[in-house]
Amino acid sequence: MGFGDLKTNAGLKSLDEFLADNSYIEGFRASQADTTVFQALKSSPSAEFPHALRWYNHIKSFGNGITSFPGAKKDISAFTDASSSASAKASKAGGDDDDLDLFGSDDEEDAEAEKLKQERVKQYAEKKSKRTWCRC
Repeated sequence: MGFGDLKTNAGLKSLDEFLADNSYIEGFRASQADTTVFQALKSSPSAEFPHALRWYNHIKSFGNGITSFPGAKKDISAFTDASSSASAKASKAGGDDDDLDLFGSDDEEDAEAEKLKQERVKQYAEKKSKRTWCRC
């Protein structure tokens, strides 16, 4: 996760897009990551970035308590690395969803797995044919 330079519209847009699906910078509650990014902004984002503005106002509502959020304090470079934001945008734009197939597509059958399945079915059939039934 990298937002680029938060002093530019491109950086704010990246932050806004991230906050469209996330309530906080890291995890499910406010943390030191939120404090770091909040302090890096220096001022409230414009209404052009509604998710970033919502997040900013929420974090601002904690007042001085933001310094006591849980988590390890990180440098702003951990969140504004331009190279990681560029690679994240590239992977998002590329639409490469072939990394993980949760539903096991039929068109991507693994030959070795199919062979193993056939062997096990054969072993099961042999074992089943050897069973003797007793009516006692």
